[in-house]
Amino acid sequence: MICIFVVIINKKHLNPFAITMKILNYYRSLSACILLGPLCFGQYQFEVKEVSKNYNNAIITIENCFDEQCKDRGTIELYDNKNTKVQTFTSEDLVFYLNKGQKLVPGKMIQLTHEESPFIIDDFNFDGTEDIAIRNGNKGNYSSASYDVYVFNSTRMAFVKSEELTEIGSNYFGLFGVDAKRKRLVATGKSGCCMIFTTEYQVIPNKGLEKVLEREEDMTNEDRVKVITREKINNKWVTRTKVYPAGQYNR
Repeated sequence: MICIFVVIINKKHLNPFAITMKILNYYRSLSACILLGPLCFGQYQFEVKEVSKNYNNAIITIENCFDEQCKDRGTIELYDNKNTKVQTFTSEDLVFYLNKGQKLVPGKMIQLTHEESPFIIDDFNFDGTEDIAIRNGNKGNYSSASYDVYVFNSTRMAFVKSEELTEIGSNYFGLFGVDAKRKRLVATGKSGCCMIFTTEYQVIPNKGLEKVLEREEDMTNEDRVKVITREKINNKWVTRTKVYPAGQYNR
């Protein structure tokens, strides 16, 4: 984006001092445009209210919105229940979709539902504090949604990006599921038309993620479903294979 200013100087009517001041004012305007960048042209702003039990709302700012979709570089400002800004997050590919026919006006605050928003808040590492996953494009399995994952660090009192969680949040079919009861993260994906795979991770405090289960569901044969499960039990991998009639199999 480029801001263009034109300085027209009529030497007959301006003395040298006036000419100098006009040039100085031009450079002040140019500097302001460089600092503000896209604000010279307008941005789209969205708000998500009551995002979680600990956070009141989030303000999303992004430049490119068209055909009921917003994408490219954007920021998310997260506010707590006292309406104090907690942290600003930046995504180079902040993708989200809007309701059909939703009117967009640059500079005007637009309300988004939770379903439309490009972030998810949950306790991803089971430490009792809420974390946040922010959309980073479509890098997942079969070009599905992918996410950068930030966990809340109680020592720093800030969200810190987790490389491990971001990796599994970016390589499967959308964001992993959170099984709070079993304290596991469940990631799914597929291969071709007929293979579905599931991987479960356990969060080990002060250590990281540990893969504890892999399951493959082979539906190549229309009459049956072959399920291969590998599970880590007492630090040993145990493999089980079962075949179900297709009509009786329920995932």
